[in-house]
Amino acid sequence: MAERVVRLPDVGEGIAEAELVEWHVKVGDVVREDAVLGAVMTDKATVEIPSPTDGRVTWLAGNVGDLLAIGSDFVRLEIDGKSEQATEAANLASPAAGAAAKRVDHGATAPRGPASEPPDARRSQRSASPLHHAAERPLAAPAVRLRAREAGVDLRQIRGTGPAGRITHDDLDAHLARDRTGPTATPHPAQTAVTDIKIVGLRRKIAEKMSIANSRIPHITYVEEIDVTALEDLRAKVNGQKRPDEPKLTLLPFLMRAMVRAIAELPHLNAHFNDEAGIVHQHAGVHIGIATQTPTGLVVPVVRHAEARDLWDCAAEVARLAEAARNGNATRDELTGSTITITSLGALGGLATTPIINHPEVAIVGVNRIAIRPHWDGTAFVPRQMMNLSSSFDHRVIDGFDAAQFVQHIKLLLETPAMIFID
Repeated sequence: MAERVVRLPDVGEGIAEAELVEWHVKVGDVVREDAVLGAVMTDKATVEIPSPTDGRVTWLAGNVGDLLAIGSDFVRLEIDGKSEQATEAANLASPAAGAAAKRVDHGATAPRGPASEPPDARRSQRSASPLHHAAERPLAAPAVRLRAREAGVDLRQIRGTGPAGRITHDDLDAHLARDRTGPTATPHPAQTAVTDIKIVGLRRKIAEKMSIANSRIPHITYVEEIDVTALEDLRAKVNGQKRPDEPKLTLLPFLMRAMVRAIAELPHLNAHFNDEAGIVHQHAGVHIGIATQTPTGLVVPVVRHAEARDLWDCAAEVARLAEAARNGNATRDELTGSTITITSLGALGGLATTPIINHPEVAIVGVNRIAIRPHWDGTAFVPRQMMNLSSSFDHRVIDGFDAAQFVQHIKLLLETPAMIFID
């Protein structure tokens, strides 16, 4: 038998290391050629590593969450063929193999016995256990047994103070008093367990990006109230008359078209800021990121060239990208390249938020929930459908006045939606 070393390949992004996010095999498994061995993540793209040959897994490179160097040993396979003594000797002498083997052994799950349990848990178990063996009949007078039975008390839980450990009426009274007033009376026992959850994969990438954005960008957040009654009436009518092949219009396509119009007036908000070089890259194309919650975390698929799309095209692309992101099928190109972002929590949107800018962009628009509120029309309070927009801007390159102008332009278009269609 010979050994075949499968190394972590260069995934083509010019990176030096990748994060191990999933193993599809374990030591001892027999695999076929092209079977997936494991998966690594770079930025927000997950890459599966296939087996180059048939063989049996003898060694794995590490645990989920480890950072592995490009070109380092990933998996070792035992394959048919004569072993080259020099290769075997080198592999056996490899310190990396020994270290990795230790990591694999360290990650194995060992059975937990009483000695591995925390002291508090052991004390809790002792206090909850009966004072008498299950088959043992506690000593007590018939009258005490009758009272205990009527009160629903197991006499095995009471320590007797009478002769030979006999349980007396006083012992039963003390036990009932503790049940009424003591800590054992609570129906919800205190929880002391602590679960350690390692931040890996997409969640770690999100954490890293949020840390960069929050530490390097001085945010200014501008909140404005918008009357969307007319917009919601228009949206309901259009959806009621749409053809079967047309997508349903949500609020987002209208907001996207309003943002395109506002960016035409203030193009420097559609940009990336390279703060290390001191350069603002202002983009002509409006590529709108749509923050989307998925089972594995928040991702931002990108609707490219929103300036060239109509309402229905925007709606169809948002629906397509959201479905791909939630199913884990979105490509790297579909998850990168946004120039400005929309974030929305839908019905959970709250009254106001302070969105964090999607670095290296300079602006993000946050959508809060729609609610019916009393609105003064000049003569009386009338019920209107109202919504807040919470938008954040990079104050290093966007002045507060420009931020306010941008939001006010969007407000005007959303409150008079017919203007969205007028060039």
